[in-house]
Amino acid sequence: MTHYRLFRRAALAGALALPLLTTGCGLFSQEASESIDPPQNSTQNVSGAADNNGVDTAAAQQTDQSQMTLYLKDQNGLLAPVTVLASLGESEKAGQKAIEMMVEDGQFASELPEGFQAILPKGTTVKQFNLVPDQNLAIVDFSKSFSDYTAAEERQIVEAVTWTLTGMQGIKNVEIWMEGQKLAEMPVDGLPIDGPLTRAVGINLQAADGVNYSQSIPVTLYFAAVTPDDESYYVPVTRLVNRSDNKAKSAIEQLISGPLDTDPLTAVITPDVIVKSVTTTKDVVTVELQDDAYQEGQKEPAQMLQAVILALTENTNATKVQIKLNGKTDVIDTNNQSYSKPVSRPEHVNAFKS
Repeated sequence: MTHYRLFRRAALAGALALPLLTTGCGLFSQEASESIDPPQNSTQNVSGAADNNGVDTAAAQQTDQSQMTLYLKDQNGLLAPVTVLASLGESEKAGQKAIEMMVEDGQFASELPEGFQAILPKGTTVKQFNLVPDQNLAIVDFSKSFSDYTAAEERQIVEAVTWTLTGMQGIKNVEIWMEGQKLAEMPVDGLPIDGPLTRAVGINLQAADGVNYSQSIPVTLYFAAVTPDDESYYVPVTRLVNRSDNKAKSAIEQLISGPLDTDPLTAVITPDVIVKSVTTTKDVVTVELQDDAYQEGQKEPAQMLQAVILALTENTNATKVQIKLNGKTDVIDTNNQSYSKPVSRPEHVNAFKS
């Protein structure tokens, strides 16, 4: 309990500022809107400890750079979303450029932040990248070098490719091909990929203690980790939990329970917070939290509230989240963001200082 309360006090002091970028920032060119984590149309303006997360806005606009979120391996061996700037030529496709940036020791290796590494095998090239708009489908055709990985890396590669591409506008499904042939299974350890891949594949898979696998459902949560440069960032985890008739409520309860003891991650919410209800109406999911330690007028940790929003939009079809704390919506976070009205998911997560 002491650990979590210290974590909250540190957050309130601004010691932990998780970098998030949203449409409200207006930092980048129009192309940036084509490479975002759904849902879209966020009006939030959440940033890290440095102004614009260390990004030179003018320089980005002058060079027509776009944001894209890649899923890279962190120093703990977990996949994490990392938002980078990339220049796109007239004929370049954002999805293909993102995949090319995920190749180990590739031409874009120097553009990845310290503490993160590309997941695709060295020498991999994208032979063809096609979009099928009416199916919300991206087809990526890799060269033979794509198969130069170990069995232990296979699932992470599938997760990284799938989550990177489905984070882009208009893409919900992914097909992986190699040398012009659609793969029914991955080439090294035979992981089945015969159907279109979606975020249902999960990411950084784990199971809650005591879960009955035959009666389980997956929920995706967001916890915190720290880079070698002492910058905090979110790490998504898909956790198998016992089946429930309210998946969103189960997700927030798991978020409150925190990382597993074996995880190299940090909780983003104190364990004494209670989930009173989670309901969905049209495109808005409303979560009501009870926190007896909360005092009216107190600013709540931004990373806690944003983790709630990330989890709820990941586990429902809602595009906006209404947070109620002790029955009220007049909540302000440590970044002075108001939650009095429903807010949308941040477009980009983990944009580090350059």
